[in-house]
Amino acid sequence: MKLKLILPVLLFANQLYAQDSLTIRKIYDEALVNGKCYENLRYLCKEIGPRLSGSDNAGKSVIWSKKLMESYGFDKVYLQEVMVPHWVRGAKETAFIIDGKNRISVPIAALGMSVATPKEGLTANIIEVHSIKEVEELGEKVIKGKIVFFNRPFDERMVNTGEAYGASGDQRFMGPSIAAKYGAVGVIVRSLTGNLDDYPHTGATLFDKDGKNIPAAAISTKGADKLSAMLKMRKLPLVKFYFKQACQMLPDVVSYNVIGELTGIEHPDKFITVGGHLDSWDLAEGAHDDGTGVLQSAEVLRIFKAMSYRPKNSVRAVFFMNEENGNRGGKKYAELAAQNKEEHIAAIETDAGGFTPRGFSFEDVSNDLMKKLSARWKPLLEPYEIDRLIAGHSGTDIGPLKDKRPGVVLIGFRPDSQRYFDVHHSSNDVFENVNKRELELGAAGMATLVYLIDQHGL
Repeated sequence: MKLKLILPVLLFANQLYAQDSLTIRKIYDEALVNGKCYENLRYLCKEIGPRLSGSDNAGKSVIWSKKLMESYGFDKVYLQEVMVPHWVRGAKETAFIIDGKNRISVPIAALGMSVATPKEGLTANIIEVHSIKEVEELGEKVIKGKIVFFNRPFDERMVNTGEAYGASGDQRFMGPSIAAKYGAVGVIVRSLTGNLDDYPHTGATLFDKDGKNIPAAAISTKGADKLSAMLKMRKLPLVKFYFKQACQMLPDVVSYNVIGELTGIEHPDKFITVGGHLDSWDLAEGAHDDGTGVLQSAEVLRIFKAMSYRPKNSVRAVFFMNEENGNRGGKKYAELAAQNKEEHIAAIETDAGGFTPRGFSFEDVSNDLMKKLSARWKPLLEPYEIDRLIAGHSGTDIGPLKDKRPGVVLIGFRPDSQRYFDVHHSSNDVFENVNKRELELGAAGMATLVYLIDQHGL
């Protein structure tokens, strides 16, 4: 009797597996043979370029992105208005290590949201530290009047370079504001990369509109090593540091999230979101961070259209604005989702570069769910080498959905991490450093996950 009941279930499961396997093969065929995201990325990088929130280029990218989605014939394409900060870098920064009469030039870049130095620049004694805790322990007696040099490198023991970035990131984000409390006049931070090069890597630092703010800049890793070596060789009063930057905060401006949607044929009021951020830092073209992410997201919907696949649930591609220095776009999207009482099944973020896809990380989910998903989907994902399903962080832009729309499952796309921080937030983040094949494989992998969630839920 039991066998009679089990056989139909097994037969049905096999039919589903065969159908899913065939559909996934079609997704990859479309992405790899007819993919559009690489050429779209070329246009975004080369014809528009850097897209810092509030800039003219950010505005141009919004207009272009909307037209791109409309050209693909998505069911809905629209903008979400959001007020964003407007920070500008100004003239190129200069910096010198001063050793007696010698001036040794080193590459720096102002940290995002930082204030300017005096017009003539800033010169002071410099003190090297390796943590915020060390600044607090040294206190005002030692820190006051000096430039604080945060020089904690990436922990090379960490296989996932994103974890190394997270472990070192507090010195960039929090370091300047903490140093200011103890009387520092400026901050220099070792660039957040494991690579040894002469490219300073920028990024946001904490900006207190009502507090004391001091100029802060990133120094290249080679420059940091040189400065550290000189401080060890000389007594402190003999080695000083000079830097000059002209950045400033301007009033907030209007910008937009760009959204394309395929409306679900069974559950149009339930949503699966896939997205990245359209803005980028101003030092380069924002290719891996995050041009690859937004154009992979649009490619998911384009692939479905090309296959004539009509999703059961509504699927959105969201180009978020202002991830880099405020997350205003992510917050606005979550706020409007709550206001409109939208039910979100899942949200997938791609903001770790367009490198070889490895899998996905699921935020705040149970071990039981992870085991079930792995058992169901690993056989389907394994042939495409994107079967690493783990618990972990999802993404900054989709994070606000967790509080606004309880029940949504937040997922991060996880490509290989080894090269990402070689280019991240630096002038090296250009189109030429993106591999076409890797980019298309990532788009196909995300389309596959969206398809599986749409068909079978979580």
